[in-house]
Amino acid sequence: MFHRLSDNIFFLFIFMLLFGILLYGAIGFDYTDELCALGLFSTFGIFLFHTPNWSFNKAFLLTIGIFIFYICYSLYIGSNTKTAILADAIVQIKPYLAFFCMYSMMVQFNDSQKNIMRSVCLLLWIVLIPIGIAGGINEHTFKVTMGHPAYFAAAVACVSMSYLYCSNFTMKEKIIFIIMLSLGLLSGRSKFYGFFAFSFFLIFYFFSIKNFKLNFKNGIVLLIMLVAIIFVAWQKIDLYFYQALTSIDENQNDMIARYVLYATAPQVLTDYFPFGSGLASFGTYYSGAHYSHLYLDYGIDNVWGMTKQDYSFIADTFYPSLAQFGIVGILLYLSFWLYIFIKALRFNKKAASKKLLFMVILIIGFFAIEGTTDSTFTTHRGFFVLMLLGMILSDLKRLYTEKRMNKNMIDNENSSDK
Repeated sequence: MFHRLSDNIFFLFIFMLLFGILLYGAIGFDYTDELCALGLFSTFGIFLFHTPNWSFNKAFLLTIGIFIFYICYSLYIGSNTKTAILADAIVQIKPYLAFFCMYSMMVQFNDSQKNIMRSVCLLLWIVLIPIGIAGGINEHTFKVTMGHPAYFAAAVACVSMSYLYCSNFTMKEKIIFIIMLSLGLLSGRSKFYGFFAFSFFLIFYFFSIKNFKLNFKNGIVLLIMLVAIIFVAWQKIDLYFYQALTSIDENQNDMIARYVLYATAPQVLTDYFPFGSGLASFGTYYSGAHYSHLYLDYGIDNVWGMTKQDYSFIADTFYPSLAQFGIVGILLYLSFWLYIFIKALRFNKKAASKKLLFMVILIIGFFAIEGTTDSTFTTHRGFFVLMLLGMILSDLKRLYTEKRMNKNMIDNENSSDK
């Protein structure tokens, strides 16, 4: 049964990498991640049915409970239509579903599957090279081949991280990872520059477990890394949070939408304290498709890309959309990442896997950076990366469990000898 489970997950990974990442924008089919979510949850259901005690991850149960509460809360306050609320709930819960299903099943790729995955990743990266070069010369190439430059950058990131996950984390493979990741610089996305700087510092300095200690030397390196990330992303920071109001022109009208979302979110948090304005009400796709009354209430319904007729920029960033969940929701979101980080550190005390701990921190940084100017977390890209994160943390847990069991066996043998 578990052999078939591994094969099913491996197929889902390949399918999602091909059709949910590389070809997503080209084929124009927007429900790839929904199909994968259905397949993943069905696989998880079969797994749960075959486990002797039907053990369900407590954090997963808590997450489902929280979303049920927010659905009921949103219906109660009438944040939008019932259809919009339920549709937005599905979109918002998908990334958590991807992570917890993978983490709970503790599926492990065998050596053969990892070799195939590495080869597939290298092949896909080679396919991305001419697209990147052409797109670097003329950005329109990205729109024709990938749908958007951000999709190209995400494809490079996903392919590179998948390669590294299936590697042995040798110095040669770390360098290959950085080379693969550098292709994304041609996308021209400032947040990718930040992610690349973060990855570079992390893999060539913090890859050693002992270097994770917080001391003066590491504090200085962290500060340099933060300055480097801000430096490479400064163009967009300046554009979205200063020039949006001071020097906007007719050719930059689309840039003001993100500023308006960030500027309005604190007021939404205050007015709808503590649980927020409810699902499908602010900063998400369904708050535009089923036009939310909040945009009229706050007088932002005439902003370029945020009108009832054209809402293409309403879901163009992630952090402001957390206003839907209020202060409580923001704390819960931060708790999710804290839960993952603490689990990773705890497991790594015995697992001692440089690669796996590195990748957990890398992915946390990826979403922290992406969330500033993109809704990656709730998209097809986020779904894939959270599937990967679920596998990584389950690998850490497996190593932790195995080494703890071995230690207990040795301790018992020593006690018997005495």
